[in-house]
Amino acid sequence: MSDTVFEPKILGFLCNWCSYRAADLAGIARIKYPANIRIIRVMCSGRVDPTFVLSAFAQGADGVMVAGCHPGECHYVDQNYKAMRRYAMLKQMLAQMGLEDNRLRLVWASAAEGQQLAEAIEKLVADVRELGPLNWPKSWEENGHRLEAIQNIAREHAEAMEVPQ
Repeated sequence: MSDTVFEPKILGFLCNWCSYRAADLAGIARIKYPANIRIIRVMCSGRVDPTFVLSAFAQGADGVMVAGCHPGECHYVDQNYKAMRRYAMLKQMLAQMGLEDNRLRLVWASAAEGQQLAEAIEKLVADVRELGPLNWPKSWEENGHRLEAIQNIAREHAEAMEVPQ
């Protein structure tokens, strides 16, 4: 038997104005969090398209975090509420696809909350480590259309769940 501990691959989409700066603060303050996360800076959590999350899972991520400004404090007025709606839609869609609930996480962290963001990352890594590897790409028959199928599913769900402005 192998004594190696599973180390999950986590992809984080962090808002430029708050969450990314919280991660920066954690680094400056030497607050430790697992190196399992790869951070992608986005201008706003509301700009994280559901296809980004689906593509992350399809390309080998074991977990995904979307982090942004606290509700009501978005630099783009109400885009984090849009992120909340998308998150709810994604959770439902991923559950229908058989994905465990704890693989996707939505986190609010202001620029001053480096410790809280580090704790959220630690919690996500621990939860995903407990679930084990996703191996989603290996469970699909490779016919060259996997990403196209995921994008179509995401587009259909987004259109169905789109709330009129």
